[in-house]
Amino acid sequence: MQLLVYYFVYPILWIISKLPWRLLYLLSTFIYIVVYHIIGYRKKVVTKNLSLAFPKKSNNEINKIRKQFYKHMCDMFLEMIKSLSISKEEMTKRFEIIDPHTFKEVQSKNKSIIVLMGHYASYEWAIAAQFVMDFPIVGVYKQIKNKYFDRLAHRIRGRFDTRLIKHRNVIKEVTRDKVNGKVCAYGLLSDQSPKLKNALYWTDFMDIKVPVITGGEVLAKRLDMPVMYLKVEKVKRGYYQAKFIKITDNAKSCGEHYITKTYLSLLEEQIRKAPHYYLWTHRRWKHRNALKPKGAIIN
Repeated sequence: MQLLVYYFVYPILWIISKLPWRLLYLLSTFIYIVVYHIIGYRKKVVTKNLSLAFPKKSNNEINKIRKQFYKHMCDMFLEMIKSLSISKEEMTKRFEIIDPHTFKEVQSKNKSIIVLMGHYASYEWAIAAQFVMDFPIVGVYKQIKNKYFDRLAHRIRGRFDTRLIKHRNVIKEVTRDKVNGKVCAYGLLSDQSPKLKNALYWTDFMDIKVPVITGGEVLAKRLDMPVMYLKVEKVKRGYYQAKFIKITDNAKSCGEHYITKTYLSLLEEQIRKAPHYYLWTHRRWKHRNALKPKGAIIN
């Protein structure tokens, strides 16, 4: 059944990817109307998340952010589909890397780099950075349950010879690269909620105490890798700017959890400035009232 659905949906997605930009965004607006006003996809989750993150905002302010978010989410979904056929030149034009010198300065140390990212603005087009930096980028992704759509997501994200590794294989593959002398930049989306049994570090995110993923910091310290934050901002519909911010080029000398907390602080600053570009459909704060596992660190 999954295969039949895939064979039915894929040609439609391919046709959509070939639409001119103007028509693509007209379709996005139509999808927004359906998703937000008719289906109400995850509207309760989004509203709850926004109310938790911005307790001082009025209902009208929350509703305004919510509408803006759904419009952006639909745009980003269509842009991901567009990635099936977009050219390298077009993607580079629409996802601009500003101030590349910061990255090149760290790159000159001839070490692999951990690049921490958030579900903010356009994380799907971040692969465009490799065209400007002339440096191999490895994307870490979470496998989709439907193996056929997982294959599709892999195909979209793996275009232009971008290498992808599953999140559960990160430590093994990055360590193997280190042993084999491969130098890459590893992009990690680290703002998801870990499973409660793995929630060994809790800290404030948007002033709410939650468990956070520390894998990027652990890798950086273990394998002596610099750490950077990719700050992506939406300029206008279909156009983004991104810049690399150095968190540290000497992870081993950093205090415990300094890298993770700095990353969260940088992401939080963006969210507070323009909250509608964050992915509010995730239940990011679902463990806020959960019992902490034995041995968990809280600060």
